[in-house]
Amino acid sequence: MIPKDSDLFPVKKEGVFLAHCAISPLPKPASDAVMEVASSQMRLGGFGLTPYRKILEDLRIAAAELLSTDPDNVAFVKNTSEAMGMIANGYPFQPGDEILSYVHEYPANHYPWRLQEKRGVKLVLLPDRPAAPSPAQGLPCGWSMDDVRRLTTERTRIIAISHVQFTSGYAADLEELGTFCRERGIDLVVDAAQSLGSLVIEPDRCHIAAVAASGWKWLFGPTGTGLFYTSREFRQKLGDVLVGAECMIQGEDYLNHTWQPHPTARRFEYSTSPTMLAAALAASLRSAILPVGIGNIQKEIFRLQDLMVENLDPESYTPVIFPQVHRSGILSVICRQAPEKIMKEAALRGVFVSARSGYLRLAPHWCTTDEEIHRAVAVLNEVGRSAPLSTIVKS
Repeated sequence: MIPKDSDLFPVKKEGVFLAHCAISPLPKPASDAVMEVASSQMRLGGFGLTPYRKILEDLRIAAAELLSTDPDNVAFVKNTSEAMGMIANGYPFQPGDEILSYVHEYPANHYPWRLQEKRGVKLVLLPDRPAAPSPAQGLPCGWSMDDVRRLTTERTRIIAISHVQFTSGYAADLEELGTFCRERGIDLVVDAAQSLGSLVIEPDRCHIAAVAASGWKWLFGPTGTGLFYTSREFRQKLGDVLVGAECMIQGEDYLNHTWQPHPTARRFEYSTSPTMLAAALAASLRSAILPVGIGNIQKEIFRLQDLMVENLDPESYTPVIFPQVHRSGILSVICRQAPEKIMKEAALRGVFVSARSGYLRLAPHWCTTDEEIHRAVAVLNEVGRSAPLSTIVKS
């Protein structure tokens, strides 16, 4: 594993960052990549962007290595919503078809499917279940395969699920779910915004039709970036939703209007891509993800979580612990005080965490050190026990 130093992650000079499930800090090579491409365009305009296609191809190759797939199956997108919209609106639904999803999905993996109700498609929602041995106290938690089996019908065409639920951190068993879908001819569509870069995902092996993920969380990339995997068979099902010069084989032969989209995932890169952002995301993958190895990253994140659980004050915090197969990079905890208040007070002390839907989410990455964990937990315990710093200052 490469060194966990501040040369690669300057954020360490600012404090302890445990909010990789929100917006991660850029590693220095990613920031350098943005500046390099921006400088080139500043000096030469479009003539400085001649490596445009190479930048995108390098990103696809790096992303394919992460996903253990072929680069032809990966496209660069701006966010998860864009990818999900192209799937939902391009899928050959018929009136009466059904989509199965979860009642507490993130909007990027909910609204595109809701939109299909205008086409006579039914959105069926899995109920929330207490998927963790420790109580979630009425907060969103997870779903069960028993409900998947119960609610799947002969009209179910797609199961659209987040690999990791953004609230509780509950992770789907993609191998089990993918096998279930393959045996029934259902297309499994996965929102991996909260897992790609922290958990092992092998869509080809797990029979996943599509994976969409934002780049600015566990991948250390800039906002406005995302990755979009589709299997070859699934691409052949999808109709075209967004089209432009970039998605056509003839490329820069702009007066050739022959309708011949790329058979690869490049058909989803429909227009000019933000080159600086693509270069930055590729740099993040090549400097901070691939050299470590996704298997090693997953193990290290779980080890760091265990260290936090061992040292968090049980009077102030109740971690939601899932069985091993459902663990993720997010350790959600139930707090005695309001999570938003703890998040703000901890930030004043140089510890950065995030709050969502009643949970405090603790999300270390492989680059977090044991010393940083101990420092962060000491702050959280202090904040959890004491009156808020803002209250003390006011008094």
